[in-house]
Amino acid sequence: MSKKDQRTDAAEEKDREKWMARFQVRLAMQPGVDRAVVLQAVKEVTAHCTDTGEHPRTAYGDPDAYAAQAAARLVLADRATRARQRNAVVEALDSVLKSTGDVPGL
Repeated sequence: MSKKDQRTDAAEEKDREKWMARFQVRLAMQPGVDRAVVLQAVKEVTAHCTDTGEHPRTAYGDPDAYAAQAAARLVLADRATRARQRNAVVEALDSVLKSTGDVPGL
């Protein structure tokens, strides 16, 4: 590999890193986004780019715009998961309370 190719590869890698860094910061600034959402989005982008060899800008466009899109999609899914988990806990507690109500003397 020539030095010119190495410089080009290094420049492309640096550009990928800049895109990912900006995407992560912009995503973290979106309402309702927590660490789990950021990690999920980064994992998705990284996996896609690794599998296809595409640059994230080619695959997803502007990092700011994609951060907003990813947040809208992932925050809703994350909230739905939390709601299901919360409902399961409430149902379990309700079941325990009903069971204790059936015990004489309680």
